[in-house]
Amino acid sequence: MWGWQADAACRGMDSSVFFSPHGERGRARRRREEAAREICRSCPVSSPCGLFADDSRQFYGVWGGYTAAERNERAPGARRR
Repeated sequence: MWGWQADAACRGMDSSVFFSPHGERGRARRRREEAAREICRSCPVSSPCGLFADDSRQFYGVWGGYTAAERNERAPGARRR
């Protein structure tokens, strides 16, 4: 279930790149999320990461290149495989 994490581009990185600190809003949040997406774009396991976030209902953070808001906007049956 977690084997994909060994190949993740974010492995060993500070989680603050992917999860917003309390009170982060607006431009600061968009910049941080874009930095996280940039890491995810080059990641060989972004798809399983995103699926994990969907399957385990992660309500926070950038997973597989998608923010929590983007994951919540997707239709229930519209998952990436």
